[in-house]
Amino acid sequence: MAVNITPVYLTAVVKSLEMHHETLNEAGPGDNVGFSVKGVDYRDIQRGFVCSDANNDPAQEVASFIAQIVVFNYPNQICQGFTPVIDCHTAHVACQFVELISKVCRRTGKVIEDAPKCLKAGESGIVKLVPTKPICVEKFSDYPALGRFAIRDMAQNIGVGIVIDVEKRATLPNRGTAGKNKR
Repeated sequence: MAVNITPVYLTAVVKSLEMHHETLNEAGPGDNVGFSVKGVDYRDIQRGFVCSDANNDPAQEVASFIAQIVVFNYPNQICQGFTPVIDCHTAHVACQFVELISKVCRRTGKVIEDAPKCLKAGESGIVKLVPTKPICVEKFSDYPALGRFAIRDMAQNIGVGIVIDVEKRATLPNRGTAGKNKR
């Protein structure tokens, strides 16, 4: 089976797949598995990369994403330009709040205020985030494991969110094969 490894756009062939030392024929979204691939050097793969079927909706790097967030007990306000660390699946990437689209009711999801200046502790909102480094996220409704995240600042969790929509970066050609990134 051919797989894509994102966000570096490597293509490989899976030789074997296992979970908890048992051989598998296939894995689903969110499964934590071990696998052996041909066509990619292990040094080309890092924590936070996503492996997906190259022929069936392959994962892609995102340019930006829209999310619904809830702010926890955070002493400061979250305003446009704020750049905390987003922990999504196994990736840890700083993302900038480029737009606060709306403030919403935590219980009903109805819009309370359009284009708020800031969000504070206990509030929920729809925001647009732009990652500072390559990351792969997906809509929570399509792939829950790739669509939920924690927001961290000052070494503590300050909020959580789910991805509502993504703007995918244009696909790049295959940039790697085994042994290309020798160290």
